Amino acid sequence: MSEEPGAASPEPLATPPELSPSVRAQLLATEHWSLLASRSTTQGEVLTRISMFLTFTSASLLSVALVGNATQFSDAFRAFALTVLSIDLVVGLLTHVRVMSVGFEDLMYVLAMNRLRAAYIDMDPGVGPYLMAGVHDDEEGAKRTYYFLGVRKDFSQVAGSSMVFMGFVNSALIALLLGSALLTAGLPTAAAVPVAILAALAFFGTSLVRGHRRYLDVWKNNSPISPSSR
Repeated sequence: MSEEPGAASPEPLATPPELSPSVRAQLLATEHWSLLASRSTTQGEVLTRISMFLTFTSASLLSVALVGNATQFSDAFRAFALTVLSIDLVVGLLTHVRVMSVGFEDLMYVLAMNRLRAAYIDMDPGVGPYLMAGVHDDEEGAKRTYYFLGVRKDFSQVAGSSMVFMGFVNSALIALLLGSALLTAGLPTAAAVPVAILAALAFFGTSLVRGHRRYLDVWKNNSPISPSSR
């Protein structure tokens, strides 16, 4: 579209002034505190969710035992037990999904704060020796932030995680629910127990594989600006 005669041409955008190091440090520190607060809030939320799930499951299993004793383990008790176990499993699976999401959100916050620490060092290289947490926004930097003192084995990190804990608890619930359902349907114990155990192991293995794939996808989608090899 051509300009009309006599129309004033737009003035070029002014180049923003260079911020002083002190202002840049304040902006980075503000972002750092924001990330730290978000990380703490998220961790508190998921720990509350896990605690609520365990309390709910414990109370429901106790109610199953009381109802079974009161009804002499009749057919009505079996229907009640299967219903309660199904509800426990649904709540457990929803909690598991949230725990897994929070695990990767935590990694996201760690990488973001590592990137800010790299910016601190760029402004003042002398602070580098005093930072024990990671200063690289890649996998090695994240591992450094999660454990300052040397190198920790990946197995201990994964085995002690909330994701594996929830996977194990849900696997046990699956075994209980499926085994109870098969026994109620008339399947012999010698056949129902192995089927329930295999289903639990299959779920546990699948959850581990899924978590590992999501972990690998993090590094595929992450573009570090301060890699460890720099």
